Amino acid sequence: MELTINGSRHQVDVEPDTPLLWVLRDTLGMTGTKYGCGLAQCGACTVLIDGQAVRSCVTPVESVGAAAVTTIEAVTETPVGRKVVEAWVDRQVPQCGYCQSGQVMAATALLMQNPRPTDADIAAAMVNLCRCGTYNAISAAVRRAAQA
Repeated sequence: MELTINGSRHQVDVEPDTPLLWVLRDTLGMTGTKYGCGLAQCGACTVLIDGQAVRSCVTPVESVGAAAVTTIEAVTETPVGRKVVEAWVDRQVPQCGYCQSGQVMAATALLMQNPRPTDADIAAAMVNLCRCGTYNAISAAVRRAAQA
């Protein structure tokens, strides 16, 4: 199976129903995308597929097809992703940091689709879980990135 991940083509020999998360982490060694719950509930595994935020823990690799996958390893290669990461640093969002790659990917997808989100838009899009409770800092960073 051939995948386009972070702008590069990768040939992988995995079962078609293997979750994309495990292809990224175990087959390709891209460990920035995290395993959280395995049920698409927490969002730690969020990646972008053709610019859409997707929970990779429940996405069969065969469903990716020719779509472009972007992971946290390459998010700063886009202007929007770079603004999000800069805002995350500026607002000092992470505490433990475990969920942050998924949070950054969700915020990037939001701002790619809606460059000037309202607070309601941010609340609706930023549904990934953060056990440290950094939701206010996350919202502030999304607003900061939108203003940049």
